[in-house]
Amino acid sequence: MNSGILNLRPATRNAAGRAASCGLRTSREAGFTLIELLVVLAIIGILAGLLLPTLGRAKATAKGIACLSNLHQVGIALQLYVGDNDNRMPTMYDRTNSVPYAGPSPDMVLSSQLANPQVLRCPADQWQVFETSGSSYAWMSALNGQKASSLNLYGIEQETRIPLMLDKDRRFHEARGAGREVNFLYADGHLRNLFETTGSR
Repeated sequence: MNSGILNLRPATRNAAGRAASCGLRTSREAGFTLIELLVVLAIIGILAGLLLPTLGRAKATAKGIACLSNLHQVGIALQLYVGDNDNRMPTMYDRTNSVPYAGPSPDMVLSSQLANPQVLRCPADQWQVFETSGSSYAWMSALNGQKASSLNLYGIEQETRIPLMLDKDRRFHEARGAGREVNFLYADGHLRNLFETTGSR
């Protein structure tokens, strides 16, 4: 009588054996070993070490460009001031920790010409120079009150060589390397990240 009953019992071969015969890996075999994980982590660490300096330089470059843009806007504010004041340069003095007030500072004198006082803050100013003195940029006070058409800075008369404003702290852009730490705004309106005392732009 049993000869006509179908045998519905599963085959005696287990699932792992069938998976192996089909060339499939079991869940245990598919996982990473500890050594493989350590190798992957080491590779990631090496790549991060290679990329981080590049990212740091790119960030420093971006801040330097934003700083130059700020100085450009300050230059426009100075032009507006000169146009409204008989072609004369403003009389301004820098505030510092040692000399908190020697006279009106750039943030006071140019307040009407600057669209936003934050323009006087260098993006790379991490030392609160702006917060303590009102400006991340120093004004060349030797030019106070001079005729804009005939500037003279310690015997220098070429506008391309007369700096009007510059970073107060050399640490702002020190990541760019020696000789390029400071941004300058010159009397002819051009911008440089080094102090030009000879030649032209």
